Amino acid sequence: MQVDYPKRSAAVIKEAYYQQPSTTDYNGIYNGRYIDFEAKQTKNKTSLPFSNIHQHQVDHMRKIDDHGGICFFIIRFKLLNETFLLPIRPFIKVWDQQFEGNRKSLPYHYIKENGYLIPFTLQKK
Repeated sequence: MQVDYPKRSAAVIKEAYYQQPSTTDYNGIYNGRYIDFEAKQTKNKTSLPFSNIHQHQVDHMRKIDDHGGICFFIIRFKLLNETFLLPIRPFIKVWDQQFEGNRKSLPYHYIKENGYLIPFTLQKK
C-alpha cells in the first residue's frame, strides 16, 4: 500500500491491493436470513467452465449453506441470452466430480434442469 501522510487530516491512499482473495459478488440479509451469491457469465453455449470459479468461493459458499444461509450462483449464457439461478447444493454435486477426473465444466443442460431461468422483462410502473 502506498500512502501519502503529510499530516493526519491530509492522509491519502494512492495505491492498495487485497492481501487475499475476496469471497463472492454479493452478501447481505434477506428476510432475516444471510444471503450470498456469485454471478458468472460465459460465451460458451454448452457449459460453464470450472476455470471461471475459484476454490475459495466454493469453500465460502459451502460454509454459508452449512450454517443455513441462502446461497446460489447466477449464471449467464451470453450467446444464448439466458440467465439462471442455480442453488449451491446442485452446483456442489457437479463441482466435486471434477476432483474425481470426471468434470471440467458445469453442463448447460444440468443448469437448466436444476436451476431456475431468470426471465428478462421490462418492468412497467
